[in-house]
Amino acid sequence: MSHREHFGNPMIEQRKLLSGEAVAILEPKAIFEVSGEDRLKWLHSLLSQNIINLAAGDSTEALLLDANGRIEQIIHVYVDADSVWLTVSEARGAALLAWLQKMVFRSKVEITDRSQDFTAVATFKQPLRQDGVAVRFSWRDPWPVVQPGGVRYASSQPQFVSWVYFENLVPTEAVTGLEANWQSEGKLAGSLALDALRVAHWRPSEAELDDRSLPHELDLLATSVHLSKGCYRGQETVAKVHNLGHPPRRLVFLHLDGSGHEIPAVGASVNIVAEGETKQVGQITSVAQHFESGPIALAVVSRSTPVEAEFLVIDQNGSQIAATQEVIVPPTAGKAANLPPRRNLMGGRA
Repeated sequence: MSHREHFGNPMIEQRKLLSGEAVAILEPKAIFEVSGEDRLKWLHSLLSQNIINLAAGDSTEALLLDANGRIEQIIHVYVDADSVWLTVSEARGAALLAWLQKMVFRSKVEITDRSQDFTAVATFKQPLRQDGVAVRFSWRDPWPVVQPGGVRYASSQPQFVSWVYFENLVPTEAVTGLEANWQSEGKLAGSLALDALRVAHWRPSEAELDDRSLPHELDLLATSVHLSKGCYRGQETVAKVHNLGHPPRRLVFLHLDGSGHEIPAVGASVNIVAEGETKQVGQITSVAQHFESGPIALAVVSRSTPVEAEFLVIDQNGSQIAATQEVIVPPTAGKAANLPPRRNLMGGRA
């Protein structure tokens, strides 16, 4: 997210961002340029997305999974004429670089760390155009459009039409001057505004990840996974959960009770109350104040949590906030193969 939480009123900043009247300078990113004649084929074999058929100028999103199909990296991918660019958060960059270097073997690829050379600037509606500054490229977020080979579990969606989001790589040496100009012109927004827009559009990010996260749980099969391609670590789990099983957890969007003028912290527990007992079913992963919807959040809850359940969010300080849910990933997600029960396949009774 951007270097500062806000530069003025976060609600006004949200409106300006969505209308294309403001930009947000993101926190430092890990940026890697992959060149060499095997670059597309090599990345295609490592990541969840169909990379090999991308053309120069294409943007996509891909996942690096572990052997059990859990998400290790959410990677923004941009294809240039002679190279492929990968960006992740600075905190996850070292792990990604180490993995890529380990997997080179005899492939004709070269990995260059460009993290110090460029800074990412977020814009909406259109890529950044800045006089006198050579923007290296503009990555367009594929969300919310279901990409070829993908599938969306969400049965309904908010009005996503306004989520036309770009991350533009600007030479770092030019950013200081640009930041001063944007701030003086009232065109600079902070992280609170940008994150509120992301949450309102149900857009999962690294904030939603933990060491158990499967792409199915976050509806990332829509933009990050090509279900017809093979040749990547974790593929078997992706296919098995989607075709034969159900993801054990699911992403939900929460409307928080704003009457107390408090919002919970990330990590607050999400609970249901049944028969006088309070039971934790998940936790808050992102929270924000939205200029139209008020206090909102994303949370990951257990699959078995009823879709009609109302929640009680309990913060670490003990404060309690009521919340209602909108289903993003339904409990029925998965079982796409629609096979009969195994006993029927074996000749048993229904």
